[in-house]
Amino acid sequence: MTTIRLTMAQALVRFLDAQYVSVDGEETKFVQGVMGIFGHGNVTGIGEALEYSSGGLTLIQGKNEQGMVHAAAAFAKQKNRLQIYACTSSIGPGALNMVTAAATATVNRIPVLLLPGDNFASRQPDPVLQQLEVASDYSISATDAFKSVSKYWDRIVRPEQLMSAALQAMRVLTDPAETGAVTLALPQDVQAEAYDYPEAFFSKRIHYIDRRPPARDAVQRAAEMLKGKKRPLIIAGGGVLYASAVNELREFAETYGIPVAETQAGKSVLPWNHPLNVGAVGVTGTLAANLLAKEADVVIGVGTRYSDFTTSSKSAFTNEEVQFININVSTLDSAKWGGAALTGDAKLGLTQLAGALAESGYHSSYNDNEIAELKKTWDAEVDRLFTLEHEQGLAQTHALGVIQNTIDPSSVIVCAAGSLPGDLHRLWRPAEPKTYHMEYGFSCMGYEVSGAFGAALATGGEREVYAVVGDGSYFMLHSELITSLQEGVKITILLFDNHGFQCIHNLQRGHGSEGFGNEFRYRDSSTGRLTGSYMPIDFAAHARSLGAKSYKVSSAEELKAALLKAKQETVSTLIEIPVVPGTNTAGYESWWNVGVPEVSVSDKVLEAHQDMKQRIQAARMI
Repeated sequence: MTTIRLTMAQALVRFLDAQYVSVDGEETKFVQGVMGIFGHGNVTGIGEALEYSSGGLTLIQGKNEQGMVHAAAAFAKQKNRLQIYACTSSIGPGALNMVTAAATATVNRIPVLLLPGDNFASRQPDPVLQQLEVASDYSISATDAFKSVSKYWDRIVRPEQLMSAALQAMRVLTDPAETGAVTLALPQDVQAEAYDYPEAFFSKRIHYIDRRPPARDAVQRAAEMLKGKKRPLIIAGGGVLYASAVNELREFAETYGIPVAETQAGKSVLPWNHPLNVGAVGVTGTLAANLLAKEADVVIGVGTRYSDFTTSSKSAFTNEEVQFININVSTLDSAKWGGAALTGDAKLGLTQLAGALAESGYHSSYNDNEIAELKKTWDAEVDRLFTLEHEQGLAQTHALGVIQNTIDPSSVIVCAAGSLPGDLHRLWRPAEPKTYHMEYGFSCMGYEVSGAFGAALATGGEREVYAVVGDGSYFMLHSELITSLQEGVKITILLFDNHGFQCIHNLQRGHGSEGFGNEFRYRDSSTGRLTGSYMPIDFAAHARSLGAKSYKVSSAEELKAALLKAKQETVSTLIEIPVVPGTNTAGYESWWNVGVPEVSVSDKVLEAHQDMKQRIQAARMI
C-alpha cells in the first residue's frame, strides 16, 4: 500500500480538494474553498496546510466567524446545496462565534463544514490561552457547544482518526435528508502531527446524490386520499428548489388545477403572476393564500417543514375534514401533521403522484374564476401598498415597491430578520427561481450582509445581489461587507432605517405593551428609560469609511435614482433608506402564538391574554 506522510491538517485539506458530488449525471466539485480567521489553534495547522497547498481550494479571509459561516451557508443555499465552503477558526471565542451560524445552517438544512481549533489533545500545556476548563469533566472543551447544533460532530484526537471522520462528514454533508452543520473539532497539536496516510484516501471521490423515490404503496395511499378531495392546496417549501423540482411542481399544479402557496424558503418556485400562484401562506401570508388554507380539505406539503409561521401557529387550516400529504426527503418532515408520508425526492414524488392520478380524471373543484379573483384582489392590495404615501416620510412598503419596480427581475434579494421578511414574503414579486433568498428557518439577525456576500459569490457576478436589511440587523453583523470589498464581489445593501427593533416593538404593542426597550433612543433623564430622542446615525458615512460607495435618500424619487446609480457601481454599495416606523404589513387572516402573560397590571395585556386563549382553542392542535 502506497502511503503519503502528511500532517493531519495537510491531509484534511488534500482530502477536501478531491470531493465531488453527482446529481442526475452532472458532476460538481463539492468543496470550493475555505473561509477562515486564523488564530492560535489553527494558524500553524490548517493555516500552514492551506498556505503551501498545491490544490484548488481558495482561502477567503473572514472578518467575523459567525459572518463567514453565514456567508458559507448562503453560498451553499444559492448553489442548491451542491457546493460548499469549509470554515476554520481558532479555539475558544473564535470557535464559539460560529455556533449561532451553525444552528442557522442546521435549522435550514444547509451543508456547512466547520473546522474549529481545539485544546491540546496531549493536555501538556493545559490550560492554554482561551481554553475552557470544566472541573468535573476535563474532556469538555468549547467545541462541545457545537454538538446540539450539528448534524454530525467529531473530535480528531489522533491524526489517523481523520480518515473515518472525514468520510462520515461527507456522508452527512451530501445527504439531502440529514444535511446541516458538520463539525470536526481539531486539537491544535493534532493538526500538526504527521501520519502515513494511504494514497487512496486522497483519490478523487464522487458522492452520488441519488434521487430517492417514495414507496409505491405510499404514493397509492396519497392518490386515493386526494381523489376524494375538492379543495386541495399545495404548500411549496425550499425542498422544491433544492430538488430542482420547479417544473414538476408547475406541471402538477396545472394538470390538476391546484393553487400553490409558498413558504419563505419556497418563494420563487413559480413566477408571482402564474395563475395558480397565490403567494405566501401563514403568519406573513397573503389574503389569497390564507383564505384558501382555511377552506382546504387537503394540504399537499412539498419540501416544507411546516414551521409555525407557515401554519399560523396551527390555526391556518380550519376545515374539519382537512388532511395532509407530505412529500419530503426527510422522515422528520414527511410525518408531520399525521399526513400521508411520501418520503423521498420532491421531483420523483410529484411525478409519481401525478402518474397515480393520471387515469382517475381527477381535478380540483374550485369555481371557475375563484382563484383568479383572489389573485386579482391581492394584486390590487400589493399595488396599493407599493405606492402608499405617508405624511411623515417614506413608508416601508412604498420603498419596497420602488425597489421592486427598479431593479432587474434577475436580481437576488437576501433577507432574514425583522419586519422586512414579512413584507417581502407577502409583497415581493419574483419572476425567476432562486431570486428570493430568505433565511427564515432561524431568522438570524445579521445574516443579511454576510448572506448577500455568499449569494453573490455563488452567482459569480452574473446577477446583482441585494441585502435587504433593517438598521437593527445591520448593527448585529455587517463585517463581511469588508470581505466583499476585499474579494471584489459586489453586493448592494438596502438599509432600512426605522430607528430600532421595530418588528418586536410592533409585536409588543400588539399584545398589550405600550412599547419598551426596542427603539434606538437616548435615555431620558427624567424617566430613566430609553424614551428620549432618536439616535442620529449616519449609515452611509459608515459604509464610506469602510471603502464602499453609499447613498442616502429621503423620497421615492431619490431611492429610484440611487438604485440606478448603485447598479452602475463596481464595488459594494450601501443605500440608506429612512422609513417611517410601523409602516410594515400585518394581519391578512393570520395569527402567531406568542406567550402573553396571564397576570399583569396592564388591562391591555390581560385582554391580549384572553384573545390568545381563544385563538389557541380554535387552533388545530395535534
